[in-house]
Amino acid sequence: MMKMEKKDRQILLVQLAAWAVILITPMLAVLFATFNVEATWRTGTMVLFTLFSPLVLYFLNFYVFEPFLFYKRRFLWFVLANIVAIAILNFGIYHMFRFMTSHNIPLWWKIDTMLRFFVHFLLIFATITLAIGIRHFLRVQRIRQQLEEEKAKNMEAELAWLKSQINPHFLFNTLNNISSLVQIDPDASQDAIAQLSDLLRYAMYETQKTHVSLSGEVEFMKNYVELMRLRCNEKTKITTHFDVPGNVEVAPLLFISLIENAFKHGVSNTKPSFIDISLTMEDGLLTFICDNSNHPKDEKDRSGSGIGIENTRRRLNLLYKDCHQWEQTLEDDTYHVKITLKP
Repeated sequence: MMKMEKKDRQILLVQLAAWAVILITPMLAVLFATFNVEATWRTGTMVLFTLFSPLVLYFLNFYVFEPFLFYKRRFLWFVLANIVAIAILNFGIYHMFRFMTSHNIPLWWKIDTMLRFFVHFLLIFATITLAIGIRHFLRVQRIRQQLEEEKAKNMEAELAWLKSQINPHFLFNTLNNISSLVQIDPDASQDAIAQLSDLLRYAMYETQKTHVSLSGEVEFMKNYVELMRLRCNEKTKITTHFDVPGNVEVAPLLFISLIENAFKHGVSNTKPSFIDISLTMEDGLLTFICDNSNHPKDEKDRSGSGIGIENTRRRLNLLYKDCHQWEQTLEDDTYHVKITLKP
């Protein structure tokens, strides 16, 4: 026997409660109006006699005819099943109608009987329609919920995949920078490796969370900039400005790819270069701005895989879909990127 889920049990209980209210309300109205127990009992009997057929047909359609016939596109069987059920449940009413209309009974009584019979079957058809409508509504809601759950699972999987790319990408670029530094200043490279160890510790352990402290992210970015500053000569000017509260949380490593990109394309050993990074928060909006000189690398330069910016944009679209803005320009050999988001 198929086990009924908790939500299905709740739906059944709500429907039973609704029908109980419909059946009991006329009795209570008569009881409080007349305080006559016999009249109340007669009213209850009449209501039950009138609504017994619609009640049974409602639950037959809701739990049997619709799921097993209507939704499987067996429409002819669905109609036939309802006709048979209506005929069986209304067998007594049919014979009563036949008796009332075939014997010598006043015309007004016959007309009244025909009207009652017509209203009774209108009620039956309305009940069947109601069962179809409610079942269809609940089915659509369940399908939408399943789609939302699948969408959420897919988004979580994609975010996990994107985040898994950040650490190798970050490590790849940083090791390339340290590799260059080894040839220039071996002592500084040893300090850089120690600093890299701290950065990787943060990247590997702290960023397993969905959100991290903004102050931790700022400290991480500061350390990274200082590590990259070691490989730059006097022709490169690097400025940073961080002014954010410490009690705000953001997605981990959200801006590091943009800083990596600035050092990759904004620094030249022979030409004047600059990198200007700022992260501020005002009126509940977090603003990251990175401006750097543009020195395009040739195709032989393999310092990075080029996935950083697209990775960042995709993560923003997934995590801050309706509460972020992306601005990216390249004018007068200056590359500008600005991200505004509401944490």
